Amino acid sequence: MTKTNFAPSILKMSWPIFIEVFLQMMIGNVDQFMISRYSQSAVAAIANANQVMNVIILLLTVISTATTILIAQYFGAKNKQKIEEVCTVSFFFNGVFSLTASFFLILFRRQLFQWLQVPAAIMEETNLYFSIVAGGIVFQGLYFSLVACFRGHSWTKTTMLVSLFINIFHIISNSILIFGLGPIPALGIFGVSISTNCNKFLGLILLFYIFRRYLNVKMSLCYLHPFPWKTLKQILSIGIPSGGETFSYQLSQMTIMKMVNMFGLIVINTKVYVYILATFCYIYSVALSSAAQIIVGYLIGANRSDEVGQKVWHTAMLSVIICSSMTTVFYLGSDYVLGVFTTNPEILALGHTILLVEIFLELGRGVNIVMVASLQAAGDIRTPVLVGMVCMWSIAVGMSYFLGIVMQLGLVGIWIGMACDECIRGLIFIYRWRSGKWKNRQFI
Repeated sequence: MTKTNFAPSILKMSWPIFIEVFLQMMIGNVDQFMISRYSQSAVAAIANANQVMNVIILLLTVISTATTILIAQYFGAKNKQKIEEVCTVSFFFNGVFSLTASFFLILFRRQLFQWLQVPAAIMEETNLYFSIVAGGIVFQGLYFSLVACFRGHSWTKTTMLVSLFINIFHIISNSILIFGLGPIPALGIFGVSISTNCNKFLGLILLFYIFRRYLNVKMSLCYLHPFPWKTLKQILSIGIPSGGETFSYQLSQMTIMKMVNMFGLIVINTKVYVYILATFCYIYSVALSSAAQIIVGYLIGANRSDEVGQKVWHTAMLSVIICSSMTTVFYLGSDYVLGVFTTNPEILALGHTILLVEIFLELGRGVNIVMVASLQAAGDIRTPVLVGMVCMWSIAVGMSYFLGIVMQLGLVGIWIGMACDECIRGLIFIYRWRSGKWKNRQFI
């Protein structure tokens, strides 16, 4: 890559990542949307099961993010052998980790749901969905590892096309297995869980075939003998702290979900539906941050750190504009967008209020998504972790409990607490980036 055809390409690189991430997020949202036509209780069951699943999935994501950062830096340094070694170690580690996580999640699922205070009325459905989907985590772990390899080489369109294909397959298989077709009976939540696993497996097979056939990278067992502990340490030195920040976020969200469960099915479903809408608001920011992360890693690996700052600021600004604009549109048309999921007037009224608070939440989240990814790519790993852990628990959880439970503001109070957390973290990350303390911390 030359200076002129790689460095300025954040927007060009972000749109296929956006479509891919959008389609990945749609898998869970499609499940909840389609099952809502079958059973409202099943919506709450899937939401609670996914609250636990998201912890492991996001941990797998950050390990893959570490892979992308290292590949991007080695790509900038033009070190092909180290790229192949990183790809091999990442694939192996993600496989082992996801299998281990799957085993323990299934083993301790009931204890997790009891801690979450999942209502007894949906416990059986939650357990059924979770048991099946947790068994397929290994497919997703290996898939994420391959996605990281493609992104590190800027092959973002490839993973986008694979995501498009498997999502079409997912919608078709959901329709058949949830509602039935011909001799196939309506299987409800059992059907959607089977469809989800088949979708993950198909995505893994397709991407692995393309990787072996077209990407000029050799992933081989020879790189594991002797085992490259230094490379694994590099991956974990990025992944574990980043995973700590992500793990803390998901645990805080599980704790908040526990509070939400105290208010009953209407509030649970309102939270689910608004969260689905929120994903549409920040999804392009995720794509922008991924593109920025790749380019920041490349520029640092190529010793061009002086070009990084301006790109990150422009990306963060664009992220904030998109997040807040999308949320404002959803707020103004809340009855229409929430009406896609339900006609319950209580949910529509509560959701309208929550979306007003969501506008302010997205102002902070738009900054956080880009800044955290950029700091990680630059090598400043500890700052997002420390800031995240302190703010998530003291502000997001603490204020949610105080406003939602103590002050009896319910879901509105909980959302205000989460919005305060995002905005305060955003201001801290802006200060950190302006300080320039992230410089000269590259991994290679």
